[in-house]
Amino acid sequence: MSEPALAKRGRPGYDQPAILEVAVAAFNEFGYDATSMGVLATRLGLSKSAIYHHFTSKEELLEQALGEALDGLEGVLLKQSAQCGPAIDRLAAVLRGAVEVLTSRLPYVTLLLRVRGNTDVERAALARRRLFDRAVSALVVEARDEGSLRGDIDPRIVTRLLFGMVNSIVEWYRPEGPEDAGQLANDVLAVALDGLRVAPGSRVSETRPPNRGDT
Repeated sequence: MSEPALAKRGRPGYDQPAILEVAVAAFNEFGYDATSMGVLATRLGLSKSAIYHHFTSKEELLEQALGEALDGLEGVLLKQSAQCGPAIDRLAAVLRGAVEVLTSRLPYVTLLLRVRGNTDVERAALARRRLFDRAVSALVVEARDEGSLRGDIDPRIVTRLLFGMVNSIVEWYRPEGPEDAGQLANDVLAVALDGLRVAPGSRVSETRPPNRGDT
């Protein structure tokens, strides 16, 4: 997963990524609504006008920050490993990719998971996130229908449990900690899928009748 790349513009010595990084940290610490441009200026050691030279508003900061997380997650769905092969393998690729995005863009994903739709920017971000969620849900249904996942567990429940496991990582994962990001992805897949995958040669459980939420 490539690192976030933002175009530089404006006053020499200050670039958008540096300002955005500080802003995201402040949004996560104080909450977006409680973080004023004055707080950001103090943290950066800049005047408000210097920040406005790079970003037109606090809303633009939020929009770009949420975009960093969403662009990463949406990019996972575009990878060949997420588009080709059995559904169970594509699902595994998407889950691995989501963990990689989360660990590499931790502050941005943390912010995304905390938005509640109070502004147009937040509502647009939530709409994009729902589309990602639905793509994962569709993979769960495909994997069940091909016989790779147990058929006696509602795919909606499976999807919520998968998202719960992956999203909870933001609460405890620290890049400087002992957990290796690659091994963390392996562990998530082992816990999430090995407990659901139908063992080779075993009898597949009877599939529940489709629910409206399966499609």
